[in-house]
Amino acid sequence: MPRSDDSSEKVRFEVPDLAQLRKEGLTAVDMHFHTNHSDGHVSVHQVLAKARRTGFGLAVIDHNVISGSLNAFQERGDLLIVPGMEVSAFDGPHILTYFYSPGDLEDFFRRHIEPNRQGSPWLAIKLGTQEIIDRAESYNCVTIAAHPYGYLLFNKGLLKCIEGKYLPIEIAKRFDGFEVICGAMTHWVNLKAMKLAEERNMSFTGGTDGHLLSDAGEVVTCAPEDTLEGFLDAVASRRNVVIGCEKGLLRKIETGVVVLTKHSRYFVPAMAINYQQNVHRMKHYIRRLRNQL
Repeated sequence: MPRSDDSSEKVRFEVPDLAQLRKEGLTAVDMHFHTNHSDGHVSVHQVLAKARRTGFGLAVIDHNVISGSLNAFQERGDLLIVPGMEVSAFDGPHILTYFYSPGDLEDFFRRHIEPNRQGSPWLAIKLGTQEIIDRAESYNCVTIAAHPYGYLLFNKGLLKCIEGKYLPIEIAKRFDGFEVICGAMTHWVNLKAMKLAEERNMSFTGGTDGHLLSDAGEVVTCAPEDTLEGFLDAVASRRNVVIGCEKGLLRKIETGVVVLTKHSRYFVPAMAINYQQNVHRMKHYIRRLRNQL
């Protein structure tokens, strides 16, 4: 699809006025929200009730699982629900996959993600970034690099992996775009992601990365379309805006407690997965040091 010109006005760091956006003919969607089907604290029913009450659409993007997304789509009523999943690649990046139909989402999951999940189902699967993108390209979907500069010391962002030379810079071209406002990230890394998306003329989205009901709808991707196909087409062709703000420190800590509590049931396999990932990173780091000597 042809891509339109972009400007920083298309990414606005402010609290979204959902009522005003509707008056302007824009559909607002929180493109990154987790439910209790993975490591979130909120049921699908609860978040859909808030979405109806306050006026925004939703993409339930649970980690390596689609049951929450499919439930949301089935119970959507007049809400715009974008079927999708956040896939955790073995080599680090988290990949947001948005599908034009729940059938394609389910087929992608059953064929490619479910067989490659590990003992801690919400952490990294056995496939790397290249393999995941290769397989996603067989479907009608939009692929977005979630929180591209990662979380703190964790290697969970595409651009952080590229900067660390764990992945080649060419891999970024395989993605449709970047998440430029992630509510759980710091402001400066969101700005970096926004500027790079502009420089590369890539698609861009925003979402809360919410795990609590209070998060939902605080970062939204907006487009002048109210159908699933039209909305994703608008994102793919950069006919959208992203509006929202990052969470404060206390709410980030609250989210962290919830996430750690949910993951604690898989403590042993989670430790094994993290060990495997970090051994790979450490070997790469040692090779880089040797090459510099």
